Amino acid sequence: MKLLSVNVGRPRPNAWKGLGATGIDKRPVDGPVADPGPKGTGAVGLAGDRAYDVKNHGGADQAVHAYAREDLDGWEAELGRVLSNGAFGENLTTVGLDVNGARIGERWRIGPDAVLEVSRARIPCSTFQGWLEREGWVTRFTEAAVPGAYLRVIAPGAIRAGDPVEIVHRPDHDVTVEVVFRAMTLEPALLPLLLVADALPEPDRARVRRRTPHS
Repeated sequence: MKLLSVNVGRPRPNAWKGLGATGIDKRPVDGPVADPGPKGTGAVGLAGDRAYDVKNHGGADQAVHAYAREDLDGWEAELGRVLSNGAFGENLTTVGLDVNGARIGERWRIGPDAVLEVSRARIPCSTFQGWLEREGWVTRFTEAAVPGAYLRVIAPGAIRAGDPVEIVHRPDHDVTVEVVFRAMTLEPALLPLLLVADALPEPDRARVRRRTPHS
């Protein structure tokens, strides 16, 4: 299990949401990338990167997004186009790691110092669809339920391509990134299952409680 690349966004216009810019255009960078900034400023978990839709992106619970190279390869075959590392707007492109099978609260050590904690699933939006220039992309991506994971930073540290990824903690529950995604999108009957995951962000827990009043 290792990082194939560490990807940082280049700002570009975001006509798909009517915003001045988006950071979805992630490109691999050379050398180490350091720790996150504070909530509310657009700062995220990698130095040199930022979120522009600060209502829906960035902050401690969405500091870093990871996506598996194996899943990108699957989408390459379906879409009939090359998808470089970072093409889905992910900060970390991994190999050998079951990103969607990771449990909420699972912790990964990357390199010698950095520790990240799996917090939630990535939910697709109009920017993602516009970026890929694919009609109906949000629907197709949702059906596939391979969203990739958002992570929060537990211990900052420099990371770089080629660093090993080690799972150093795995919670004693079965709430995975995939289960959260399915519950939050097409399978709301799964929502009550999510509350056993203490590391699920409070806004998501509140949403579960609103939609399942007897939980």
